[in-house]
Amino acid sequence: MGTIKTRIQWLMGLRVLVVTLLLGLSITFQVTKGEPTETFYALIAFTYAVTIPYALVLRRLTSIEALTRFAWVQVGIDFLLETVLIARTGGIESPFAVLYVISVTVASLVPRRRVGVLTASLCIILFGVLTNVQLYGLLEPWGWLPRTRLSAPETLQTFGVYSLAFLVVGFLSGALADQLRQADQSLREKEQGLSRLQAFHENIVHSISSGVFTTDDVGRITSFNPAAQEATGYSLEQVRGRPWREVFNWHPDRSADERLLDQTANMRFEVECKRADGNRLVLGMTLSPLHEQGKETGLVGVFKDLTQIRDLEEEMRRKEWLASLGEMSAGMAHEIRNPLGALAGAMQMLRKDFHADDTSARLMDIAVREATRLDAIITEFLQYARPPALDLAEYDLNKVLAETLDLVQHEARTRQHITIVTSLAQGPLPGHIDQDQMKQVFWNLATNAFDAMPQGGQLAIATGCRRIDAGGRKADVIEIAFQDSGEGIPKKNLEKIFLPFFTTKKQGSGLGLAAVHRIVDLHGGWIKVDSQPGQGSRFVVCLPRTADSNVRLWHEGREPWKRS
Repeated sequence: MGTIKTRIQWLMGLRVLVVTLLLGLSITFQVTKGEPTETFYALIAFTYAVTIPYALVLRRLTSIEALTRFAWVQVGIDFLLETVLIARTGGIESPFAVLYVISVTVASLVPRRRVGVLTASLCIILFGVLTNVQLYGLLEPWGWLPRTRLSAPETLQTFGVYSLAFLVVGFLSGALADQLRQADQSLREKEQGLSRLQAFHENIVHSISSGVFTTDDVGRITSFNPAAQEATGYSLEQVRGRPWREVFNWHPDRSADERLLDQTANMRFEVECKRADGNRLVLGMTLSPLHEQGKETGLVGVFKDLTQIRDLEEEMRRKEWLASLGEMSAGMAHEIRNPLGALAGAMQMLRKDFHADDTSARLMDIAVREATRLDAIITEFLQYARPPALDLAEYDLNKVLAETLDLVQHEARTRQHITIVTSLAQGPLPGHIDQDQMKQVFWNLATNAFDAMPQGGQLAIATGCRRIDAGGRKADVIEIAFQDSGEGIPKKNLEKIFLPFFTTKKQGSGLGLAAVHRIVDLHGGWIKVDSQPGQGSRFVVCLPRTADSNVRLWHEGREPWKRS
């Protein structure tokens, strides 16, 4: 329907153009000769006037049948106007008889077979009527169509030439119009087939669960399927035109780069990068050359998200190691604690009865103090290795955190240039927790942040709730974030910060973050860490809002990431 409407619009525009040029030039010549020009003015005015109703009617037509009838009406009116113009300008001798040829050609735009021959026949009939009227002078008494100066044979010859021209043009224009319509229909069918094939391939790429991307010959991303967008958090608009190495943070050694440049075989590797939200992302990727018409035009990459698998492997290794260490260390701690307590008591008794110089007394005080500190470390470790059962109840995390912040604010005043900024979620954040244990988590994270800012800085504490989707299962998660502006954690230490006795402080047991991790893990939660040296650290405690939501995710092997 759009095609025929476009053709009718072209017909209307072409009519106005032809009338303006031909009749305008004719008016100029007639004025120069001093001959009357009323007919030309009338036809020009009529053409302009009738074009406006044509346009208004065309806007309201919606069916092909109505548009076809409308086109035929215009063609018929054009033939009548041309007949009038020819009659007023000499009939058989009129130079405007050629307008019939133009109308026959234009009429072939109407989508009907043999239109050219039919319109040519109509022109021959109209032109034949004019020729006979003029030949016999039937309208000469009224000043129309005076007798021709041609003889009867010359008149018939002229009529025959024009008639033959009309038929030839009608036949050729009709045939060409049919071929054009057939070619247009064939092209449309091929375009539809190509569109269906393209849509089929796009549906395949969009439906597979693996991430897929393609690049041009210089490595800039040209496509990014929905699975890739979901895995990375980037939309197609964000990565289009960017180098794929930059998006996936891939910086290979020279040998790997040479294998990639060779592009003769698939290349498989594992890369660690970051999602759009800053979380860690581990991908197993396969790169292959992209061929088009036998030429290599870029790369096609297919990848799977391995972050969850790697995190689970790390967590299992950590738990296995901690289980072995805890079993061994708990027994050793008990064996050490008993003689240590006896030794500390004996030294205190000796200090009361011991009369020595100041140096010996100071050494005795150091021995007693260190024995006491060692006993505290062992006690803390035993609490870590064999934590008490959780006393779970529903509490508002915002209130529990606010109660802890009173102690945290007091501790901050004892440090240099420490400021605390809070941004708590609107409304309560209920969760099933052991509030005493959770207060210990908040305290340890806050004091750990203070220790990371020896020259002062800012600790930002925020709470919120978000909904996660892990393997099709949705769960509400409460997040409590502690972000400092301190020294940051080197990458080599990120894997160790939750291990018992690991510390970079001059004084410290190395059990603070280990206890935090243990308590959060017992609550069915996890901790995300994001840190860059010199840019501070961000610890996020994630807790399920319901007691069983994370248990279901864990048992199905879909525990959310433990590390950003």
